[in-house]
Amino acid sequence: MRNKPLPVSSIALAGAVLAACGGGDRDSRPAAGGADSGTGSTVSATPLPDGELAYVTNEDSQELTVIAVANDSVVATIPVGTRPRGVKVSPDGRTVYVALSGSPKCPPTMPDAECEKLKVDKSKDGIAEVDVRARKVTRVLPGGSDPEQFDITGDGSRLYIANEDAGTASIVDVKSGSIDTTVTVGAEPEGVRISPDGKHVYVTAESDHSLHVMDATTGRQVAAINVDKRPRDLAFTPDGKRAYATAEMGGTVSVIDVPTHKVVQVIRMPKDARPMGVRVTDDGKRVFVSTGRGGTVEVIDAATGRIVGSVKVGTRPWGIALSSDGRKLYTANGPSNDVSVVNTGTLTVIKKIPVGKLPWGVAIGRSPA
Repeated sequence: MRNKPLPVSSIALAGAVLAACGGGDRDSRPAAGGADSGTGSTVSATPLPDGELAYVTNEDSQELTVIAVANDSVVATIPVGTRPRGVKVSPDGRTVYVALSGSPKCPPTMPDAECEKLKVDKSKDGIAEVDVRARKVTRVLPGGSDPEQFDITGDGSRLYIANEDAGTASIVDVKSGSIDTTVTVGAEPEGVRISPDGKHVYVTAESDHSLHVMDATTGRQVAAINVDKRPRDLAFTPDGKRAYATAEMGGTVSVIDVPTHKVVQVIRMPKDARPMGVRVTDDGKRVFVSTGRGGTVEVIDAATGRIVGSVKVGTRPWGIALSSDGRKLYTANGPSNDVSVVNTGTLTVIKKIPVGKLPWGVAIGRSPA
């Protein structure tokens, strides 16, 4: 989604961008009262179920829907703040992080002149930290301008955040609630993934049609990889040898050889597909790709790069997530305000779950119960 453009000068480490978002090494701000700040609690106060939970961000209704994976029922709805999109679960399952943005939505058909007239409220930017047990936002961590997607380290200590309006990526220390480093990446960064070995961070740059590879410790760029038009998301194989990057406007998925940072295969999606979310099964054998306007999830055989299956899931599926056993795939279907649950063995939709308005992202983690 294109946002109202903001001018970006030469932004290096921390400096100008951090000042623009209210100070780089400032402490995270506690959530203020009111539903808009995300501190409202759900109507139900019943304990959350054991097992896994799926968390769905609803961009227009400004809330997080919590779904029990065991029976695919909604067990909680948590107000979080403005335009929630990217979402991640802490390793212990106790905290969910949600990217918030004060930048207005600008559809691709809207002229830039009209987009620039829309109101921007950068005080709404940040990463909401949601206490799952309490079902409320406990603080908002700083990010940059218009944070969209991000990833979390395996120990839960750091967040790597793509700031779409600023063309930067921020590294946030979770304990201190402050930005350690901000680095310039490509224009309109969106997808963020940490490599399985934890050494590198990959960031998709939509307008640059490229992937930027950062050193996870220093933030220094170590490679830039040209891919197809408007890359949105990426995922690694479990062994870290391959990465798959979706290209929305190119209609393709690029296969990256990670050690060499080279594109080794380009997989063409079906006509009308707009590749968005991508996930790889834990055995590394299959790759699932949501196709946005195409309304499907396509299944790729990782060994051959061929499409071996397709399932219609709903209107414009965006974010997707796999259950830990790989038996279910969840898709956020934005305009239809629902989530489809796909049986990955039969490639059939076994349930559609009504959620909030304009569901965007999905993440699955273990219950803190």
